[in-house]
Amino acid sequence: MEERGNKDDEKKKKKNKKKEEENYPNSWLITTIYETFKGILFESAFFKLLQDVLAFVSPQLLKMMISFTQDTSSYAWEGYLYAVLLLVVAILQSLFLQQYFQRCFVLGMKVRTAIMAAVYKKALVVSNDTRKESTVGETVNLMSADAQRFNDVTNFIHLLWSCPLQIILSIVFLWIELGPSVLAGLAVMGLMVPINGLLATKARKLQVENMKFKDKRLKIMNEILNGIKILKLYAWEPSFQAQVEDIRGQELKVMRKFAYLTSVSTFIFSCAPALVSLATFSVFVGVSSENVLTAEKAFTSISLFNILRFPLAMLPMLIAAIVASVISPSVLISLSICFHLLESAVSVCDGSFAWEKEAQPLLVSLDIKPGRLVAVVGAVGSGKSSLMSAVLGEMHCTKGFVNIKGSLAFVPQQAWIQNATLRDNILFGSPHEDKRLQEVVEACALVPDLELLPGGDLTEIGEKGINLSGGQKQRVSLARAAYSQADIYLLDDPLSAVDSHVGKHLFDKVLGPKGILKNKTRILVTHGVNFLPYVDEIVVLVDGVVSEVGSYNSLRVSRGAFSEFLDTYAKEQSNHTHSESGNYYLYLTVDISCTQSCTFVAQSKPEIPNVLLCDYELTPEGADESKAGQRLIEKETMETGQVTLSFLYLQYLRAMGWGYSIMVFVVYFIQNIAFIGQNLWLSDWTNDAVEYSNKTYPASKRDTRVGVFGALGVAQGLFVFLGTLLMANASVNASCILHSRLLNNILRVPMVFFDTTPIGRVVNRFAKDIFTVDEAIPLSFRSWLLCLLGVLGTLFVICLATPFFTLVILPLALIYYFVQRFYVATSRQLRRLDSVSRSPIYSHFGETVSGLSVIRAYGHQERFLKHNEITIDENLKSVYPWIVSNRWLAIRLEFLGNLVVFFSALFAVISRETLDSGLVGLSISYALNVTQTLNWLVRMTSELETNIVAVERVSEYSELENEAKWVTDNQPPEKWPEAGSLQFENYKVRYRPELDLVLHGITCEIDSTEKIGIVGRTGAGKSSLTSCLFRIIEAAEGRILVDGVDISTIGLHDLRNRLTIIPQDPVLFSGTLRMNLDPFDRFSDEEIWSVLELSHLKDYVAGLKEQLQHEVAEGGENLSVGQRQLLCLARALLRKSRILILDEATAAVDLETDNLIQNTIRSEFSHCTVLTIAHRLHSIMDSSRVMVLDAGKIVEFDSPTKLLEKQGHFFAMAKDAGVTREEITAL
Repeated sequence: MEERGNKDDEKKKKKNKKKEEENYPNSWLITTIYETFKGILFESAFFKLLQDVLAFVSPQLLKMMISFTQDTSSYAWEGYLYAVLLLVVAILQSLFLQQYFQRCFVLGMKVRTAIMAAVYKKALVVSNDTRKESTVGETVNLMSADAQRFNDVTNFIHLLWSCPLQIILSIVFLWIELGPSVLAGLAVMGLMVPINGLLATKARKLQVENMKFKDKRLKIMNEILNGIKILKLYAWEPSFQAQVEDIRGQELKVMRKFAYLTSVSTFIFSCAPALVSLATFSVFVGVSSENVLTAEKAFTSISLFNILRFPLAMLPMLIAAIVASVISPSVLISLSICFHLLESAVSVCDGSFAWEKEAQPLLVSLDIKPGRLVAVVGAVGSGKSSLMSAVLGEMHCTKGFVNIKGSLAFVPQQAWIQNATLRDNILFGSPHEDKRLQEVVEACALVPDLELLPGGDLTEIGEKGINLSGGQKQRVSLARAAYSQADIYLLDDPLSAVDSHVGKHLFDKVLGPKGILKNKTRILVTHGVNFLPYVDEIVVLVDGVVSEVGSYNSLRVSRGAFSEFLDTYAKEQSNHTHSESGNYYLYLTVDISCTQSCTFVAQSKPEIPNVLLCDYELTPEGADESKAGQRLIEKETMETGQVTLSFLYLQYLRAMGWGYSIMVFVVYFIQNIAFIGQNLWLSDWTNDAVEYSNKTYPASKRDTRVGVFGALGVAQGLFVFLGTLLMANASVNASCILHSRLLNNILRVPMVFFDTTPIGRVVNRFAKDIFTVDEAIPLSFRSWLLCLLGVLGTLFVICLATPFFTLVILPLALIYYFVQRFYVATSRQLRRLDSVSRSPIYSHFGETVSGLSVIRAYGHQERFLKHNEITIDENLKSVYPWIVSNRWLAIRLEFLGNLVVFFSALFAVISRETLDSGLVGLSISYALNVTQTLNWLVRMTSELETNIVAVERVSEYSELENEAKWVTDNQPPEKWPEAGSLQFENYKVRYRPELDLVLHGITCEIDSTEKIGIVGRTGAGKSSLTSCLFRIIEAAEGRILVDGVDISTIGLHDLRNRLTIIPQDPVLFSGTLRMNLDPFDRFSDEEIWSVLELSHLKDYVAGLKEQLQHEVAEGGENLSVGQRQLLCLARALLRKSRILILDEATAAVDLETDNLIQNTIRSEFSHCTVLTIAHRLHSIMDSSRVMVLDAGKIVEFDSPTKLLEKQGHFFAMAKDAGVTREEITAL
């Protein structure tokens, strides 16, 4: 492994060296591979050479053998000598061949590893420009499929010289046998080559087209899986399913064309040997009547033609394979156009930055002294996040420069969480120090959350932080930064996703003048006006330009943009002067039922909420006993033992169609009979030589011989062609059925499945496994059938010639059977281990790409490279044994094959009195062929078994438990819900059967057109409540009535189409803006423009070149988070439902836009029932009632004024947020 590591490094250096002289983009990869792995290449070439030369010794021995049986006067020992020699030569040949293969496969493995590591390394430094061009899906595809292709090509690289060598040698020996008439055969071969060349180029075109569709399909699949929650909430699955099916349809069309092409080339191929031998023999016999076809001539030539068959078959395939991998590097190269990140203290000198080379630049000049807290404010889209990216060096700097002194920590606007334990997410590669961790966790208000999580800080967190709420993710992200002890902190609005009192706590304890980061340089993007008086400096951005910089007071006095901004929003509240104790935040942290030792001071005097924090201990290192339900991501299941083979084959055959399957078999069988017939005819023909030894050979007889021989040859070709055509149709059918079943089911699987299954695993089904079903299975299935029939035919012929041979068949067959069973079991398991250990490589890769800016900001590239290397090594642990096991098998099998040769020769010697020489020649030349066929048969069986596992994996996901039906017979009335009233009756719910309840019996009634605010600290079950309305999670008991209809009795789409939600994370899909608003094309452009106007995006969209057809990048990357949020608002406005749910919808928006949104909602949704989950209490102060949730129960539910008088939970939260009664009356 060490050695491999060094080689990789060498390799990468070479790659980078090559990059400078990238004149021949297609060749650098090949030459680099050659440079790096010269040694192995030459060794393996030597073994291959020996094996090739030995291959030509056998036909010569065969010739002597035949003349020995004809000449009765020769001694018996000669015959035995020849038999033993045949055995020895064959065994030597096997040994050399296996040595050669071993080296080739190991080389292939090394190349694949090097390429994967290189792609990963590139991905870590890829510029934002390039990242736009290739989506996550494409890069993952690059790592999986294309690296694999290289692996395959390196195995065959030697055939480039060995094929021509074998062809030349065969021709020389044939010339010795048959003289100039060989040229006739050669001419036929010569004709084949251009035809194959033509087919290969055509095939290449199709392959390129196919790769395009594949990438496109995977890209959409990736997005569907990432945004599956939104699809479910909006009932948009059918639209996306149609998109995927559409691309898949085009892909299958190309596949069908490709399959037809292959069948033409197969036809030409299977005809070739027959035609070649036909041409040669007929010319040979026809040239002069002296030329008589004797057994030794005929069968020596036949065995030479058999040797020729392989290189001729391989050449075009080789050309095609190399062509395919020449396409791949052009893909690889597109990735390698990399750039270097800026080495950056924070001063920005008249910098102008752009996301793309042509885009509108952001103009900035800044100078920030060490240890200051600087706030950056501005409206949505004014370039706050871009400023962060510029400082991080993620944008093109068109002029000026950025200086950064010291190390960075970055908290992005949308938290990036890894699939690891909570502790690993906070440590992020730093050493673990208990005291520091404890301090950070307390400061980031994570203590109560840790109590709720089943494994404390060792709880595993799902992909993308799936089992944390938005606020928790953000706080973990902040804790990661706080723990990293960097010098400069870039905080991109970390307070937006948390409730107001938690926000205040975070500001006091972490970011503010008294926080744990008080001596560091902090740049904070924020929308929270209440924090501004406590920062050292404020930077105001307007439309990508710094408009003013100064302290809070100086900016208030200067009466610029900033003070106007303030006057409209924050009425200076008298009580907002922080009481120095800064202590009330703790008010709510206690309400989580603290069973540990909590002391709790009475609530009668809310002025001094002096609550003691519970002595909550973090989980000690050793405590690793995981509880049920704490492991979120289940280990990928790996079937063991025999693939319930018969079952899987049946499933695949059923998918192909029974009629097709049977016809294919019959056709191939007839083809085999024709093949045997042709050879028997030949052996009969050679016996003419004995019959007419002294007479002239009658011309009519000669013509019959040639005619029948030729006819049988062409018949073979035709049948193969027919079989391949049928097979092609059948396999495309199967692919079609299997994929649509898989897709159909995945979209109908309940949300829980996606929470507990890494996306990489599902994508793997759509990428690798569907690829196998599409391309590998039909190929290996066909080869397997042909091999099987070939072996049976051979044995039949040998038994026909030397009946004694039947005695040996049984023991040989038994040995063969045991070896094969033993091997196939091992190989199958190794292949499974391989595919299971491959998933983590891809999910880690996907995770890295999505968290690039964070990884680069912290400077952790090295650690991630290391981790990538470790996951790849894990995978190699199962690849290498598989390679070795193949060699183990091959040696044993070839030995068996060699025994078959030996025995057929031996029996020929024993019974030479009774045999005619034609049959001897036939049986031995057949036997010589059997070694390879046997080996192939087992290889094919095991390959078919390993590939058929893909059918198992695909069908595993096609049979997952579905959620309720989308549409049921029980359809709600056309206009339902008309009033929009809601009733919860003792509603309880849990996320998964083995977990605790999240909502404990909620009972309440909400009247039509009421506006309800829902508050409560993070994890109190606010979002769960909305999930229940949409039946994302089904009730454990109790029910919800909407306008008197029990929602659990109607179809999911009927329900979800009538409700509207503006979700917590604004998810967009790549496609046009229009498609993102209205995927089913139900609305006119006018309607869409009017909602854009209401959601304040009209000016922005009208300013775009393509307006509604503007392409949105994957995940909406090219819009700011605020703009995405506004688009989600536009979606909601389009749907015009009676019930609207806002899930923290305005968290990522500045106050100004927030105000706009609130006004739109008030005016446009005045006739609707609106439930708002709020973090900013301001936004729900005008609700008709407020529901306060805590730990899954309703603690208070009344109008805001009454709740404030009551001085309970809500009062405390309001006080933290600085909301007073005066303000409410003002509203």
